[in-house]
Amino acid sequence: MRLRDHGLTIGTGQPGPGNAITDVAGVGVGHTTLIAGSAVRTGVTVVLPRPGYVRDQPLFAGACTFNGNGELTGLEWVRESGLLTTPIAITNTHSVGVVRDALVAHDAARMAGRLCWSMPTVGETYDGILNDVNAQHVTAAHVDAALAAAGAAGAASPVEEGSVGGGTGMICHEFKGGIGTASRIAGEWTVGVLVQANHGLRRDLRLDGLPVGRWLTTERVPTPSVSRTMPLGSGSIIIIVATDAPLLPDQCRRLAARATIGMARAGGGTSDSSGDIFLAFSTGNTGIAAETYQRGGPVTASISMVNHQYLGPLFDAAAEATEEAIWNAMMQAGTMVGRDGVTAHGLEPDLLFEAIDAVTAQLHRTKGAPSH
Repeated sequence: MRLRDHGLTIGTGQPGPGNAITDVAGVGVGHTTLIAGSAVRTGVTVVLPRPGYVRDQPLFAGACTFNGNGELTGLEWVRESGLLTTPIAITNTHSVGVVRDALVAHDAARMAGRLCWSMPTVGETYDGILNDVNAQHVTAAHVDAALAAAGAAGAASPVEEGSVGGGTGMICHEFKGGIGTASRIAGEWTVGVLVQANHGLRRDLRLDGLPVGRWLTTERVPTPSVSRTMPLGSGSIIIIVATDAPLLPDQCRRLAARATIGMARAGGGTSDSSGDIFLAFSTGNTGIAAETYQRGGPVTASISMVNHQYLGPLFDAAAEATEEAIWNAMMQAGTMVGRDGVTAHGLEPDLLFEAIDAVTAQLHRTKGAPSH
């Protein structure tokens, strides 16, 4: 069950109908999940930013790298052109190459023998604690299946969360992590977020400001055992932000940067070994043709933009949706036993409520204590 299914909320904003990135019309999400034997715990997730072939109608986009110990391919082209021209895929660290190559092959097949130039956007987080990451279990066929699922997903289709797709083997704040999503209404527009959460320390975990991680100690819930070369809190988070507000590329970059606030509110963002990379795109301009970045097209294009002074609600929405998406990833993940018997425990709702009560009582006692 998701966070709100338990009566718990993040912030004050109003979610969209599905409280998911797919509340932004046209966005689709597909997963391929690989669980086999004792050591295969991985997969791939694809976000399709609009229906059909993305190169036929690119989107304005921008990126923010909060901490660069990770990878999201194609970002230099996004930064240079301000355009997103491919689907977005997320997988494990050692499968980035095969996922990227599969998306290149998809472009080449679509171009049917014509000259093809493709720069796919593929992100990663490390699942080697639970998964045999060096075996590179993700194949091109798995990417194709996730892409097809993203294309087939309707607006009413719920987005699978937790231990699915690229998030299958991920760990978040020393609990089982993975894929999470949430959305917020910002005036006449919608902001949706999808995360692959594989980051954070238990002690730093916060729920809407409450430091619940200080109560959820390893005596109450064991942490996954890790080697000396993989310290606790190592890992990364990839955050994808979508909006139907008509934003220019630099406005998308600014929107992506606000995901940092949501990550920090949940307790992340302080590890040197974490790759915290965020991408935002806007579906709000539908007149950007493929010829925008090819020879032979029109000299100019007409576009819309939100005036800067009205960006505040969109920034608020991105921060809140990011924070809730991280929590949804943990609440939906469940417990998983992976390679070498390592166990990542799911965050049980009853235990979370105990933590909320204990931390709230402690804060009240502290507030009422006499000063000296």
